[in-house]
Amino acid sequence: MLQHWVLGAVPAGAGCCTHGCWVLQRWVLLSCTDGCCILPLWALHLAPRNASRAVPAAPALSSAAPRWGRPRPPWQREPRSCRQHAAGPPGPAPGAGMDADDEHYIPRAVLLDLEPRVIHSILNSPYANLYNPENIYLSEHGGGAGNNWASGFATGEKIHEDIFDIIDREADGSDSLEVSKWRGFVLCHSIAGGTGSGLGSYLLERLNDRYPKKLVETYSVFPNQDEMSDVVVQPYNSLLTLKRLTQNADCVVVLDNTALNRIATDRLHIQNPSFSQINQLVSTIMSASTTTLRYPGYMNNDLIGLIASLIPTPRLHFLMTGYTPLTTDQSVASVRKTTVLDVMRRLLQPKNVMVSTGRDRQTNHCYIAILNIIQGEVDPTQVHKSLQRIRERKLANFIPWGPASIQVALSRKSPYLPSAHRVSGLMMANHTNISSLFERTCRQYDKLRKREAFLEQFRKEDIFKDNFDELDNSREIVQQLIDEYHAATRPDYISWGTQEQ
Repeated sequence: MLQHWVLGAVPAGAGCCTHGCWVLQRWVLLSCTDGCCILPLWALHLAPRNASRAVPAAPALSSAAPRWGRPRPPWQREPRSCRQHAAGPPGPAPGAGMDADDEHYIPRAVLLDLEPRVIHSILNSPYANLYNPENIYLSEHGGGAGNNWASGFATGEKIHEDIFDIIDREADGSDSLEVSKWRGFVLCHSIAGGTGSGLGSYLLERLNDRYPKKLVETYSVFPNQDEMSDVVVQPYNSLLTLKRLTQNADCVVVLDNTALNRIATDRLHIQNPSFSQINQLVSTIMSASTTTLRYPGYMNNDLIGLIASLIPTPRLHFLMTGYTPLTTDQSVASVRKTTVLDVMRRLLQPKNVMVSTGRDRQTNHCYIAILNIIQGEVDPTQVHKSLQRIRERKLANFIPWGPASIQVALSRKSPYLPSAHRVSGLMMANHTNISSLFERTCRQYDKLRKREAFLEQFRKEDIFKDNFDELDNSREIVQQLIDEYHAATRPDYISWGTQEQ
């Protein structure tokens, strides 16, 4: 039963510059690439001169899932956020303020890798001059982490001072470092490989220690469960990383390769989706989820405002996303009519959700909270009517212990990026059924752990030299997370924590 509807629909863009060029102010992005995939998070940080000192360094660590393979480089995809701000190799938008002395955009990102292949390909691309070369870190030995969490974590202990010199320098360059408006960091990584999982886990822990009052949001790539992985220790890597995401992150946006491939096949009718086509979906999600930050209004214009309504309790902070309408470069010609109601209704359909969750007949899974970011020229009254229709049709099942919260933020579209659709929308949702993703990981882990398979690769590092308590402890913490998501479906969840104690 929908007890209460929380509506916040305001036109974003109030106060933006005359060129519609807003940036991610008040948060930091760390960007690490692992030779498997480059997520175009760097393109989200395009700072005009008058705002450049207000944007702290941004750590994003990105090591893509092993089965994602080596994708098409991002500069061949015309990064979406770059185009939204008219930035790129040809030069900036006329009259727009720039960050560099030679008047070109500099993404406030840190690129990290333990092997040189991908970063070298970036430096040899047309976008090479877009980056600050001082913000690129490559491991001296260049051997990578070998798809081993323990190796990536141990390497992090050895090189963390060099990495945090870069992060601290970018943070110190921000006037808002001591101002409460700077909310935190964004980390981009995968959970199944070696660099993204191991080094990413280490950086998460150190970020919490070094900046205890700042938020940490991650875009975490989960592996494709429908395909056999060539990384035999993938369940170990995933579980060890999930422990850090549970304990050291404030918000985790799940990017599930299983669902992304399904959507590309079923929704976009691509028989064998390429890496670049899958990456295009990821780019769309990451770009849309930061729209209210780059074109801010009265709501959701900073990191804490974006996630506060979605995460009512600290541990239940794993979010799933959905986007509509989805089109590829080849299908732009087939345009259908879009309305606010149509967009919001489609966002609630499981086939548009970019996380592959299983059906659990024993648990009545439900939404904890929803944030819809609607882009386009939209009348706020249309939003109110659409919410009323959704309520009448009971299209969403919410938690029994709190309000049925659907927040709606309206955002203007970029003046530089034409769109064939009048209205488009992104859903960021906190749903209890995301626990099924963790349950699959636990089942895979249990099969390997029972046979003590492939543990020799971990014994080489000090953290596992004497025993495997870290693995068992990670399994216990992830199970506690699963149990809490299940408890959140019941009316007595509020007292669940005290009962456990």
